[in-house]
Amino acid sequence: MKLEIGNIRVKELAFGDETTLSNGRVQINREALIEFVRGLDHRITEVALNIALPGEKTRIMPVKDVIEPRVKVEGQGIIFGGRRSGEAEMLGEGRTHVLKGMAVVTAGRIVGFQEGIIDMSGPAAEYTPFSKTQNLVITCEVDDTCDRYEHEAILRLVGLESANWIGKLAKEATPDEVETFETKPLIEQAQQYPELPKVGYVYMLQSQGLLHDSYLYGLDAKTICPTVLYPTEVLDGAVLSGNCVSACDKNPTYVHENDPIISELYKQHGKTVNFMGVIVTNENVTLVDKERSSNFVTKLAVQLGLDAAIVSEEGFGNPDADLMMNCAKLEDAGITTVLLTDEYAGQMGESQSLADSNPKGNAVISNGNANALITLPAMDKVIGHDSFADIIAGGFDGSLHEDGSIRTEIQAIIGATNELGFHNLTSIAG
Repeated sequence: MKLEIGNIRVKELAFGDETTLSNGRVQINREALIEFVRGLDHRITEVALNIALPGEKTRIMPVKDVIEPRVKVEGQGIIFGGRRSGEAEMLGEGRTHVLKGMAVVTAGRIVGFQEGIIDMSGPAAEYTPFSKTQNLVITCEVDDTCDRYEHEAILRLVGLESANWIGKLAKEATPDEVETFETKPLIEQAQQYPELPKVGYVYMLQSQGLLHDSYLYGLDAKTICPTVLYPTEVLDGAVLSGNCVSACDKNPTYVHENDPIISELYKQHGKTVNFMGVIVTNENVTLVDKERSSNFVTKLAVQLGLDAAIVSEEGFGNPDADLMMNCAKLEDAGITTVLLTDEYAGQMGESQSLADSNPKGNAVISNGNANALITLPAMDKVIGHDSFADIIAGGFDGSLHEDGSIRTEIQAIIGATNELGFHNLTSIAG
């Protein structure tokens, strides 16, 4: 598959009388988008739109997902396809245009635990990549007939459909730059660079239930057996987030759309590695599911003829077992592994970092300690509800101070220890 991604750089985001894209300025008709969102489900009772820009004294919480607006220009399928009949064509080829530098952020309460935080300035802004994007924030509420699963599904729908609604602005635009990615069919790809090690990417998706889920072509990842994807499918919107928990290391949809491991492997493709493809797998909670999925991962890696695999985790705790199972079985099959994770090593960094370990996991990249403490100063504007600061993951009784400042662990910040290495945090030995 060959995919061209045309990036239209967004330099300014504002509300106005019409919804337009011109010279890097995206203008949104607030009333038109609110009407569109309300029309998505009759149980939506309130919709609020706000814009949060880099450098502003603005806090967004509790954030549920972050999505990059895109549109298919050439080729089959639609962005975020597979969710409805007639929209299940394969993604990953043709041409897609992107509103680069802009994000749609969904916020609001769903269940008892609420997360996470995006600060557009101050110390927390350094821990989230989304303090640098031009953010359209959608907060919506639903009526009391919805259970929490229906509430989550509605909020997920609102984010994805709003991003598609805005993304259509890019269809006729001239990109500032065009990137090209290509992976050939298996046998042809193996023969293209026979002298280079064949490397694959094992892409672990969180699949533990409400706010811990991910979706592949609209299908709940809990229900899949591991399968092989062209890397371009991921870059074209085949993988979605099922909203957010835990904030620091749950991959928002935006991160799936811009998977940095895939991007870096493509940069090395034909130079130091022969990038063969992506094995997508889940992180289910039962032992038999973990055994089945890790066995499938190893079988597929052998079938692809891999010499080595990069394995990225999503989440922490229970998925640590999946990470180690994947590692051990791949190593036993003669496939060298490199693991990407983050740590929960306590606020002083002195506790066991992962809930599971294996001596065969001897090449591990850490994306930081999520338990590290930080104080977030009060902001001039809060979009959403800061009253949840005491109960978000990373918060504790007394986290929210009377002056509006928050004392919390960095795991409350969206993307702080992203396990794909999407942001800037890592760990060093010593």
